[in-house]
Amino acid sequence: METVKEIEASAKQRMEKVLGDLQNAMATIRTGRASVHLLDNVRVDYYGSPTPINQVANLHAPEPGLITVTPWDTSQIAPIEKAIRNADLGVNPSNDGKMIRIPIPPLNEERRKELAKKLHGVAEEHRVAVRNVRRDANEAIKKLAKDKKIAEDEDRRGHDETQKLTDAYMVKLDQAARTKEKEILEIK
Repeated sequence: METVKEIEASAKQRMEKVLGDLQNAMATIRTGRASVHLLDNVRVDYYGSPTPINQVANLHAPEPGLITVTPWDTSQIAPIEKAIRNADLGVNPSNDGKMIRIPIPPLNEERRKELAKKLHGVAEEHRVAVRNVRRDANEAIKKLAKDKKIAEDEDRRGHDETQKLTDAYMVKLDQAARTKEKEILEIK
């Protein structure tokens, strides 16, 4: 049997995961400076299986406008370069036979707005995920009340606490998204 406290703890844990996932998703959205996290979603066809790029090469950002990718197996340089091109990151990789260099061009105004719009979409997906966690928690609390396992006032308090938790995580999500948007729109 679950208690209201257990339901709240579970909801908090799930909301924390949503926040962490948002941080990971935002790391892959480009800002004006180079970051190896830009390549986090790139999958390379490594001997027939899609493999994350960081598992087939060393990634490095030696300067603010450049990412270098050094494959562990130089025969994989062409598939890695192809995967980066196909990832729709707005970059143009080039290789010298040993290493792939990815110059990160400064963002123009139009691309900044496009990335900000993408960020808003990602943030909204995560807001919906938090609302879904709230809904699940509220349904679990209602079920306890319906089965007469908790009193009416505990039912009400459980719903109030769930709403407070939801509001707190919404603020955290919005704050993280605003910070990232500021980074994207900032012109260096």
